[in-house]
Amino acid sequence: MTKMELRTRQVGPWGMNTYALVCSQTGESVLIDPGADPDDLEAMLAGSNPVAILLTHSHGDHIGALDVMRRRLQVPLMANDNPHAGGITIHADRWLADGDAVQVGQHTLRVIYAPGHIDDQICFALEGDHRIIVGDTIFEGGPGKTWSEQQFATTLETLRHVVLSWPDDTVCYPGHGSSFRLGDKRAEIEAFVNKDHGRFFGDATWDMDVNDEPFDITL
Repeated sequence: MTKMELRTRQVGPWGMNTYALVCSQTGESVLIDPGADPDDLEAMLAGSNPVAILLTHSHGDHIGALDVMRRRLQVPLMANDNPHAGGITIHADRWLADGDAVQVGQHTLRVIYAPGHIDDQICFALEGDHRIIVGDTIFEGGPGKTWSEQQFATTLETLRHVVLSWPDDTVCYPGHGSSFRLGDKRAEIEAFVNKDHGRFFGDATWDMDVNDEPFDITL
C-alpha cells in the first residue's frame, strides 16, 4: 500500500508545525494542530477531502486557528479529554484515548498517550509506517517544557515507557523544529532518563547538567 502523504506548514510566531496527512488512494485527509494562519492551512489541504481535525494537545500555539478551521472545514474535532491548557474547554466530537484508532481513507492512525508537557498530550502513529506525529512530547534536542516537578517526573516516565519503546527507525515529527530518527537520539535519551535531575523542571536538553533547585520559568 502506498504510504500516506505528509504535508507540513510552520505557522504562528513560534514556528509551530501544523501537519496534514493525506490518503493517496482516496484523497481523505486530516489536519493536525491548526495553530495559526488559517489561509495557509487551507492551502495545505488543497486537492484533498478533509475528514477530521486532530489535536496533539491544547496549548495555544497549537489551537490558535482551531475555531476558524472548524467553521471552514465542518469536520469532527478529535482530541484527548484530560485537563486542557489553562482550564480551557474544548468541545470535541470524539475523545481519543491511548490505543484508539483514527481511520483516514485506507490508512489508520494509532493514538499514543504521552503526558508530561501537558496532561492531554497524545501522539499519532501511522500504522504500518515508521512515522509518528509527536506534538511537544519530544524534540530533537530534548523533551517538551514542563512547569512543575510533577510534570517533569511524568515526562521522564513517558520517555522511559513510551518513547523508548518505539523502534530505532521511528521518525518523530514534532510540534516545533525538524523531524528526526529516534535511533539517532536513543543513547542521549537513555542517558537523560537515567540521570538524577533533582527537583528540576522547565526547558530541558538531553545533555544538560542541573542543580537540585527547581528551574523557575516566567512566561
